[in-house]
Amino acid sequence: MPMGRRVYPVSSNSQQPDSNRVLTQLLVFLYCKCLWRGLKFVIRKVTGRCELQRICYNNKPGARRTLKIESSLKCSKHELLQSAVSVHPDSVEKTIDDIMSLKKINLDTNPQLGISLQACLLQIAGYRNLVVEVEKLRREPYDCENPAHEEMLMKLWKELRPDSPLSGRISKQWCEIGFQGNDPKTDFRGMGLLGLHNLLYFAEHDKATALQVLHDSLQPKHSKMSKAEWDKKKFDKAIGYSFAIVGINITDLAYSLLVSGALKTHLYNVAPEMPSLVNFQQTFCYLMQEFHRFWIEEDPCDIMEFNRVRTKFYKRVLKQLKNPDMALCPHFTASDLHLVNL
Repeated sequence: MPMGRRVYPVSSNSQQPDSNRVLTQLLVFLYCKCLWRGLKFVIRKVTGRCELQRICYNNKPGARRTLKIESSLKCSKHELLQSAVSVHPDSVEKTIDDIMSLKKINLDTNPQLGISLQACLLQIAGYRNLVVEVEKLRREPYDCENPAHEEMLMKLWKELRPDSPLSGRISKQWCEIGFQGNDPKTDFRGMGLLGLHNLLYFAEHDKATALQVLHDSLQPKHSKMSKAEWDKKKFDKAIGYSFAIVGINITDLAYSLLVSGALKTHLYNVAPEMPSLVNFQQTFCYLMQEFHRFWIEEDPCDIMEFNRVRTKFYKRVLKQLKNPDMALCPHFTASDLHLVNL
C-alpha cells in the first residue's frame, strides 16, 4: 500500500436505512393485502354477494364495469379467475360456468350476472385480439409487388383526387395528398400497412371531412391577404402540413393509445361486445378531425412545431380517456355515435 494513503472501511450502518425501508414497505404491502382480503370477506358476509356480483350490479355497462371486472380478475388469488382475462372468445361461456361454480352462485337465480360477465369478458378478449390484429398490420411492410397493396394505394389517390388522373406510379403528384416524395411506399415504413388502411378508411367513410382536411393542408400558412381581409371573408386558418404524413403520425398516436391500454375506456364504451378493427379505424377518423381542429387552435408558426403540438394533443386525449364514462366517437355517417359523456 502506498505511503500516506489510508483506506477507511465502509460502515454497514450506512446500508441500514435502505434495508429498513424495504422491510417496512414489504410489511405494509402484506398488511394491506391481508386487510383487503379480510374486508372483502366481511363485505361478502354482510351483503351476500361476492366482488364480481357487486361490480356487475353497482356499475352500468361499459368501461366503468368492464375495467373493474378486469382488475378484480387479475388481482384474484384463484388461478381460474386470473386466467379468465385471457380466455378465447369461444370459451367465455364455459369460463363463466366455472366462475359461478367456484363462487357458488346459482346461475338460475342470478341470470343477469352471467349476461354481464359475458359482455365484460367478450370486451376484454376483443380488445386483446384487436391489439394483435393492429400489430400484425403495423408489422406488415408495404410491398409494391403485392397487387392488393398497390390497389389500396391507387384507391386512396382516386378517393382524394377524383378529378386528377395519376400520371404514373412514381410521380411528384403524390405530394399533392401529403406524401414526402415520388413513391409513397417509403413513408409507410414506420406504421406499415396500418397507416394505409387508416388513410383509406378515412377517405372512404368520412370523405367530406378528409377532403376538407386535405384542402386545408395544401394552403400556405400565410396568405397574401391582410388579416382584416382574411377575417372579413371568414376563411378558415390555413393548416400547412402534409396530409398523408400527418395521417401516418396520427395512426402512430392511435396505436400508442391502443397498446398502452388507454383506449380501453373508449372502446369498452362504444363496442357492446368485442371491439373490432372498424372501431379502431373510426377512432382514427375522430383523432384526425380533432387534431385538425387542435392544430388550428394552436396556430403554430410552421411545420417544425408539429411534434410539440402532437405531444400536447396526445396529453389532452389521454386526460379525456381517464374518465371511465368518456367515449371518443367519430362524427361521421359510419357511426351513429357522437363525442359523449355517457
